[in-house]
Amino acid sequence: MTMSLPELERALRSLRLSGMIATLETRALQVAHHDMDFIEAFSGLVQDELDRRRSRLLERRFSQSGLPERKDLNDFDWGYNPRLPRRDILELATLKFIDAHEGALFIGPPGLGKSHVAKALAQLAVSRGYKVLYREAHQLIDDIHEARELGELRKYRQQLNNAELLVIDDLFLRKLPTTAGDELADVIMSRYEKHSMIITSNRPVDDWGKLLGDVVVVTPLLDRLMHHAHLLKFEGKSWRLKEAANRLAKQKKSV
Repeated sequence: MTMSLPELERALRSLRLSGMIATLETRALQVAHHDMDFIEAFSGLVQDELDRRRSRLLERRFSQSGLPERKDLNDFDWGYNPRLPRRDILELATLKFIDAHEGALFIGPPGLGKSHVAKALAQLAVSRGYKVLYREAHQLIDDIHEARELGELRKYRQQLNNAELLVIDDLFLRKLPTTAGDELADVIMSRYEKHSMIITSNRPVDDWGKLLGDVVVVTPLLDRLMHHAHLLKFEGKSWRLKEAANRLAKQKKSV
């Protein structure tokens, strides 16, 4: 018994083959007009389903990563700031450091693209199938405190430990609570030589002990963090100042 297109769509829907449903009519027309034979059209339908599932999987991974926006190294204007460590950044983009369970530390003043690069590397890792978790530093500490209050600290720590790449962004951009040193030490030490991290900060490493208020905690924290870490120093001109100057120039022209 031959099914009609609506009947085929219902059957495919019951089989949860939404990718095939989306292109079924088009594939049928291609066969009807002899643009494809049956095998070519059926192969196309199967590929359509695989593509849809891959797209949904990537969207789910991106959503679970906590990344607030999509960034790409192709969008980066390297010419504006030639002092940036471009070679080291592109080497990190091979993602070999994740397989090697290494870390990366981006240090430099605000506005130089540290967060852009970290998010771009994280998004690239998502697209290649790695489990990624992104958190701004203050958000990470707040999440840990909330998990402790709810009695879910072990579960949340397991989530942190399961991430193959953990990005802690903008460390010290905001003032952290007095317990932050202990919390960061727990996170970093539990991931040491097991999974990778990227940390961005506008403060030099020498200031971390004072900022966290506990040199005793910071010493082993930095020891483990720096042991297998790529230290990249961001220097040069601020992107934000450039954008602000451009906006001001446009406002003057419109007056």
